Amino acid sequence: MAQRGFHPVSGERSGRCSRNARIGLCVGLSVAVIATVVAVLVWHQGRLQKPPPPQKWKGRGTTSNFSHIVLGRCYTYIQFLRPELRNRDCRKIEEAFRNAFLSKNPCQVTEQDYAPLIKLINQTVDCNKTVFWSRSKELVHQYTRLQKTLFTLEDTLLGYLADDLDWCGDAGSSEMNYDSCPLRREDCPASAVSVFWTLASRKFAEDACGMVHVMLNGSLSTPFNINSTFGSVEILNLQPKRVHTLQAWVTHNIGEISRDSCTSSSINDLRSIVNNMNITFVCQNNYRSINFLQCVKNPEHFLCG
Repeated sequence: MAQRGFHPVSGERSGRCSRNARIGLCVGLSVAVIATVVAVLVWHQGRLQKPPPPQKWKGRGTTSNFSHIVLGRCYTYIQFLRPELRNRDCRKIEEAFRNAFLSKNPCQVTEQDYAPLIKLINQTVDCNKTVFWSRSKELVHQYTRLQKTLFTLEDTLLGYLADDLDWCGDAGSSEMNYDSCPLRREDCPASAVSVFWTLASRKFAEDACGMVHVMLNGSLSTPFNINSTFGSVEILNLQPKRVHTLQAWVTHNIGEISRDSCTSSSINDLRSIVNNMNITFVCQNNYRSINFLQCVKNPEHFLCG
């Protein structure tokens, strides 16, 4: 006779269910432990795995402390050099500059990438104050530092930020490439740097108005080079409806051969280009104000007597 309250069948089922539950629990815990271990191993391997190295190019890498230099130059410019621009946001400008080329193949950066930077700066040069140059960089900037109402591209905030700097990123990294950057023509048709300067030079020319000036090196056999930035970009983007005269200052280095450069074949080529654009061309050898500046460094030379 069965004892009261004991059900052999149901008791057997209850024990079997308990065993199955324990087995299921053990299996579930094992799976969870294995999944956790795998996740930890994958995470650890991901931390140890280094990102692919940036592509190697033939040019110098990004200038050290690029962001700090750009930010510092921006504050210097708006606070001391051109305080009329003090309402510009230097942090946003530096960020827009950086974002134009970071995480991108430096041979595939476009002018559109620099559009936010151009928009943030938004600077115009007064009519009759624009000065272009070709192979006379040091002298022209000595001159515009004295004649503060005149502007080369490098005297604008956009050009001032980037002058003499190198920069590039890499498509596989969010960091700047400090090891190497592309050389134009050797690595790719247009690098992040060359795209920037082409855009800046074209905009500088398009915005010019009134009488514009260009300083050319008369100590060279060809003061005007059609393949220079001035010859291939800036002169071609002057707007005849805005610019009525181009005045060329052909300067000769003190102590070097002095040529009658305003009648040279290369200057005649420049004259033809400008006249065909319905812009008046004026040429002056050894512009007196620039000669005075040259003589400050060479006061004993007989030409400075």
